[in-house]
Amino acid sequence: MSYNSENIFAKIIRSEIPANKVFEDEKILAFYDISKAAPVHVLVIPKGQYIDFSDFVTKASQEEVAYFFKKVSEIAVSLGVEKSGFRLISNKGNDAHQTVPHFHVHILAGKALGPLLSSDNLLR
Repeated sequence: MSYNSENIFAKIIRSEIPANKVFEDEKILAFYDISKAAPVHVLVIPKGQYIDFSDFVTKASQEEVAYFFKKVSEIAVSLGVEKSGFRLISNKGNDAHQTVPHFHVHILAGKALGPLLSSDNLLR
């Protein structure tokens, strides 16, 4: 699968679609998700053209991968969720319900989030 430069995150990076930005530099962009799953729900995306987690860690340089995850941590601190806790999620592929084909992580926080999956979900 090749990268589709018309996906919604690519358009947000190019400022063709507005976003409520939390952080931006030349390498990454973080913004509030419009479909909140928690009181704090921020998406962090690299500005490079990566389809999913595997594509990112395979094609990006070690420095780019390290920089990305260091910034994710710094963004969580800036959101004030470091002490109470937060969840990072990155979906890859259809079974994981990846809806945008651009690598991204979700920072979820602001309340007790409960278990990642219930046993009911695992048995289906």
